[in-house]
Amino acid sequence: MNTPKQYPTDLTQAQWEYLVPLLPKRKGRKGGPGRPPVNLRRVINGLLSLLKTGCQWALLPKDFGCYKTVNAYFNAWRKDGTFKRIQQALTREERLRQGLLSTPSAGCIDSPSVKTATQGKSKGYDVGKKVNGRKRHLLVDTLGFMTSVFVSPADWQDRDGLKEGMKRCPNPCKKHLQKVWVDEGSCGEGIKTWGAEHCQMDLEVVKRTGPGFHVVKRCWAVARTFAWLLNFRRLSKDYEVLTRSSEAFIQIAMSYLLLK
Repeated sequence: MNTPKQYPTDLTQAQWEYLVPLLPKRKGRKGGPGRPPVNLRRVINGLLSLLKTGCQWALLPKDFGCYKTVNAYFNAWRKDGTFKRIQQALTREERLRQGLLSTPSAGCIDSPSVKTATQGKSKGYDVGKKVNGRKRHLLVDTLGFMTSVFVSPADWQDRDGLKEGMKRCPNPCKKHLQKVWVDEGSCGEGIKTWGAEHCQMDLEVVKRTGPGFHVVKRCWAVARTFAWLLNFRRLSKDYEVLTRSSEAFIQIAMSYLLLK
């Protein structure tokens, strides 16, 4: 049965049919008839609306059902890695659609800092950028599609976030990645040696060509990905209490972009 779109962020029927096989199977309730089954399409549409508009959970429109139900599914799917699996599956499909291998052989990584809202934990002060908040470490392929994400306090060194981001890279990608471009902020002592020994890949530092604004060779792809993410108001700052929730919303945003 087709469900008409009520909000701009609602999934179309074609997008929903493509997404359904990637969702975890429902588990039946034990004892008694229980409550009626939750409409998972409304749950997904609610998460997309929350992500795009940046509203609070309690202010989520009732058209998406009870906000506590939407939040419960978000937490459950975050914990079991559903958002990560969906984003990785959609990335593989899009690469194949464009005539590329499903796993990239090259990529780039960067980590801008963003302000936090009211959190008292898991945040720090980035002295270089003068930002009190968190860092988003993203590893992307040459098209800008995300391979791994890691959110840390903003006072983390870029090279430490790079190492953690590389560790979170899926095993198939680790085997095929041969070169990763990084900016000068990640070129700490021994980083190239670490990449060769622990990841069997070449970490190449891309230097800026001069003062002022310049498109940085190779690293422009990850900069464009961050620009994509800032189109979602929920990601304009880091509003989440847990860094794992921040990572989950970034995965949802990338999945939505790939579905579109």
